[in-house]
Amino acid sequence: MEQLLSVWAGLDARRRLTVAVATIGMFASVYFLTQLASQPRMALLYAGLDPLAAGEVVTALEARGAVVDIRGSAIYVDATQRDALRLALAGEGLPQNGTQGYELLDSLTGFGTTAQMFDAAYWRAKEGELARTITANRQFSAARVHISNPASDPFRQGQVDSASVSVTMSSGGLSAAQATAIRYLVASAIAGLDPQSVSVIDGVTGLIPNTEDPSVQSAGASDARAEHIRSSVTRLLEARVGGGRAVVEVTVDPVTVREEITERRFEPDTRVPISSDTEETTTRSTNTGSGSVTVASNLPEGDAGGSAGSSENSETRSREVVNFEVSETQRAILKEPGSVRRISVAVLVDGVRTTAANGTEVWEPRSAEELADLRELVTSAIGYDEARGDQVIIRSMEFQPLPELAPPVPLSLLDRFAIDVMSLIQLGVVALVGLILGLFVVRPILMRPPATQAPQLLPPNADLDLPEGAGANLPALDGEIDGLGGFTPLDDLPSFDSIQSPGQDPADRLRQLIETKQDETVEVLSQWMNDSHEVAR
Repeated sequence: MEQLLSVWAGLDARRRLTVAVATIGMFASVYFLTQLASQPRMALLYAGLDPLAAGEVVTALEARGAVVDIRGSAIYVDATQRDALRLALAGEGLPQNGTQGYELLDSLTGFGTTAQMFDAAYWRAKEGELARTITANRQFSAARVHISNPASDPFRQGQVDSASVSVTMSSGGLSAAQATAIRYLVASAIAGLDPQSVSVIDGVTGLIPNTEDPSVQSAGASDARAEHIRSSVTRLLEARVGGGRAVVEVTVDPVTVREEITERRFEPDTRVPISSDTEETTTRSTNTGSGSVTVASNLPEGDAGGSAGSSENSETRSREVVNFEVSETQRAILKEPGSVRRISVAVLVDGVRTTAANGTEVWEPRSAEELADLRELVTSAIGYDEARGDQVIIRSMEFQPLPELAPPVPLSLLDRFAIDVMSLIQLGVVALVGLILGLFVVRPILMRPPATQAPQLLPPNADLDLPEGAGANLPALDGEIDGLGGFTPLDDLPSFDSIQSPGQDPADRLRQLIETKQDETVEVLSQWMNDSHEVAR
């Protein structure tokens, strides 16, 4: 402490002000770095919540004494406590996404609740549970489900159950696979609902088409077929005209309707017997007795007075029935979507470039014979069918040169290395504090000339340990300073008379003078010793 006070006493006013300012700046920088280091590293807890749900979450966090940082619609907490806080809030049922599920049925009682009220609450609960299931995936930030149930109106026949789902993604858009999964999720939760009857709407891309729809499948198949034909024709043409010198566009017109044709044709000129029925009938009758009826013939004795006689009758009939069937042809034709109705191909090829005698480049279109050969190759590659109405057009035109691309922008230092800007700021502050300490505190102290340490005085009558013969030519000391030569006159020293008292020894007076003027005494002794050494040499 005494050394610090002596150093402070040896500084002038300007240096003292500089040291004070540097000290204050150093303490301020250290305090700032301490505050910066003591602040917790914040991490995202929830984002995109409803204002009501976000307010409930913030209230619960503040009740727990957690550090909360609200940035727009995002809630940040200490990174070391984020997982624990999220589990604790989930145990309390927070955050609530604004949709209620089967807990709606808990408020219903058997008294005063009609069947219509229960059905409405049941379907609302079903919609809420489906929305919760969808938003359980972190890729979805919000979801709403609407179910149309025609079963509540039994007098309207022919209606089909349907549903619609509106989702909001946390980032990006909804893919076709995710939309299909949502359709099957909703259809599986509702008895009798067809996945084809569920519409999925994304807040960014709009309605997501159903990939299992035949019309959508046929459109996708036609696009894939067109891309395959285009790549095949391009590869075929570039083998002749060169890479990048042929442009091919292919359009495949698919059949998008489902058609079923049943044909039944009769040919009256052609008869075919299918059955034959032959029937033959024979009838025979015989009659015996008198020829006439008399009184005698009726008597018990019989035939009295008459003559006996007989008659016989025989009849044969034959019938044949043949059934014929007219020739009939039946055909059932089923045309599914996806078949090719027509293919159109447009080909643009570059001409021939030659160098003239003067060194200029000359462009010429390709000949008609070469274009005809190329057309034959293209028609063979695409499966050309004239009856179907396919078209192939090839033209030779000059290609415009491509514009030169701008040179790539070199990456900066921050882009090449993953450097945290906040870490750079902290390092810069630490370096600035060190620079301030070096320039305004340490440097002024080091630049101060060191004080010469006063040599210890020898006691009286002490022998000096000098080399042999070093003081042979020196005059003997008689205790009086005036007898010594070569001293610089000191005007500010007091005279011996002013400090001399009666009966005081001269040696005591010299000691008293040395104690009074230590710096001047050290200077005198140093000069005397230097002069003595020069005389000894």
